[in-house]
Amino acid sequence: MPSSTAPSTTEPKQPVVIECSIEKTLDVIGGKWAFLVLRELFCGTRRFGELQRSITSVSPRALTSTLRHMEEKGALTRTVYPTVPVTVEYTLTPKGEDLHQIVKEMKLWAAKWT
Repeated sequence: MPSSTAPSTTEPKQPVVIECSIEKTLDVIGGKWAFLVLRELFCGTRRFGELQRSITSVSPRALTSTLRHMEEKGALTRTVYPTVPVTVEYTLTPKGEDLHQIVKEMKLWAAKWT
C-alpha cells in the first residue's frame, strides 16, 4: 500500500510545467520586512536581538511576525536553546538560501533604474 506524505516545504521540486507563480514567491518574501531579514540571514545565523539591531526601523512585533511567516513557509529555521534567558537563532534553509539570486537581481535592478 503506498504511503501518502505531504509535500515538503524545504525540498525543491522539479516542475513539469512552469506556472506564472510569482504570487507564490511573493507569499514567502513579499512582506515589508522579509527582504531585510533575508539580507541579514544571507550572512549567516542570527539571533532575534541581532536582527532587531540590524533592522533598526522594525518593531519587535513586526519582526516576530515576519520570522514566523518565513518559518511557516520553510524559508528559515528557528532553533531554541535552553539557556537563561532563552537563546533563539534563525538560519536560512536551502529554500531560503535559494532566494539569494532573486534578491541580488532585484538589488541590481534597483541600482540601475532607481
